[in-house]
Amino acid sequence: MPDPRDASPYDALLLLSFGGPEGPDDVIPFLENVTRGRGIPRERLKEVGEHYFGFGGVSPINAQNRALLDALRKDFADHGLDLPVYWGNRNWAPYLTDTLREMAADGRRRILVLATSAYASYSGCRQYRENLADALAALEAEGTELPRIDKLRHYFNHPGFLEPMIDGVVASLDDLPEEVRAGAHIAFSTHSIPLSAADTSGPVESHGDGGAYVTQHLDVARTIAEAVRERTGRDHPWQLVYQSRSGAPHIPWLEPDICDHLEERHAAGVPAVVMAPIGFVSDHMEVLYDLDTEARAKAEELGLPMRRSATVGDDPRFAAAIRDLVLERAAVERGEEVRPCALGALGPSHQLCPAGCCPARTPRPAAAGADSPYA
Repeated sequence: MPDPRDASPYDALLLLSFGGPEGPDDVIPFLENVTRGRGIPRERLKEVGEHYFGFGGVSPINAQNRALLDALRKDFADHGLDLPVYWGNRNWAPYLTDTLREMAADGRRRILVLATSAYASYSGCRQYRENLADALAALEAEGTELPRIDKLRHYFNHPGFLEPMIDGVVASLDDLPEEVRAGAHIAFSTHSIPLSAADTSGPVESHGDGGAYVTQHLDVARTIAEAVRERTGRDHPWQLVYQSRSGAPHIPWLEPDICDHLEERHAAGVPAVVMAPIGFVSDHMEVLYDLDTEARAKAEELGLPMRRSATVGDDPRFAAAIRDLVLERAAVERGEEVRPCALGALGPSHQLCPAGCCPARTPRPAAAGADSPYA
């Protein structure tokens, strides 16, 4: 077992997330950051921005990251783990490059990165690694001595990520009217991505037929469904569904869409549905708008009883899981034998992203992987 207080050789943890606007004036500049290089007209950005304006121009993701930061710092302190935790974003303040500059100025030389995406995909893993490489290149151009950066493995099947979601599904089922509870269907939801990105997600040997992205989500859904059956004594039917599609309509994306799925299940006579957003760490905009607003409206239109289960957020078990992953990776770096925690059929993910993992359409440098230009 790794020493519960020894994170060496690492001297800091970086929480790396997507970022979001924190007021109406931030919305369009934020969306311009997200879509930079894609040539999307400003008028289209204003249409998308209406999702944010409906919530006062504030995305909940930054507040949720602050709560997670607090949970991590508390968990580390409670367990004697002296490891400072920093926070940087891809698309809004605090920006990643600024945070890495601060960490370098603080003398941090070996940094572990926690990305707020649990699964393998270009947008959920490699793009963050590209962002890290961009930030390191900017610091190198400034003459800054660069820290070494590693990324924590995918945690989609870690018990500390799954157990809060299992509890959430059980609580949502219990909250349904008794007369529809037993026959309720579970719709496990995640972000849709283009089929081409799904098929090339994960290591090369996982490519094709949805790649690691679909395989990992299916394993999580199956694991949660089995745990729900054990706790409730009921075998609820389930399906993996998708949400938050964007982009050109002629490009095929993962389906079925959650709203189409609700219509199909209602037509099939399903008495109720629990939506379980397993693809998301917290209740950010895709959950609040695409599920709590659009999908809820569709269910009400159909007269279909529906509940939405909770995401992991700042659950103490998730914070403890991150501590476990930090200690696990530190022990690996020290050459010690470890037994990584994982539920389901797939086993623990790789510690180091291999070459060819989740490739971009246009190759770009990516840090914290086997193909990193930064040792």
